[in-house]
Amino acid sequence: MEREILLLGDPRLYEVSEEVKYEEIERFRPVFTDMFDCIRGIRRDYGFGRAIAAPQIGIKKRLICMLTDRPYVIINPSLEFIGDEKMEVMDDCMSFPNLLVRVQRYRHCILRYRDEYWQEQEMPMDDDMSELIQHEYDHLDGILATMRAIDNRSFVMKQT
Repeated sequence: MEREILLLGDPRLYEVSEEVKYEEIERFRPVFTDMFDCIRGIRRDYGFGRAIAAPQIGIKKRLICMLTDRPYVIINPSLEFIGDEKMEVMDDCMSFPNLLVRVQRYRHCILRYRDEYWQEQEMPMDDDMSELIQHEYDHLDGILATMRAIDNRSFVMKQT
């Protein structure tokens, strides 16, 4: 089921999320499905979208669903940045689908997390995938791309 995605300015987007506990996994399985449905809905309506964080649908848990080469359920992630190399990107977000924000992100990182079966996973991420996971990880800490803008001229409206 496509859930309502919270939009820029909603105070719930700025809250820090809590870790998911092992005993909560079964309760969240329908949420995983809903989050993947939201990604597909944004793709349908706006032509972008590879991942969504639980806070974007009002769930204050450290949970990300990513739909790239296959679906990924990312629970209680941690990031380790590799090197100091950064890149400048135009970041989009499901919580402000018609706005792009120029931000700097680390070019390389390692993502560590638990999957939907509570198995520990590790994934090196580079370039656009590194940017993507940093964006979603920020949501878990109540940080939006607008808060990471390079300067006050880093905002561009998309043509609809």
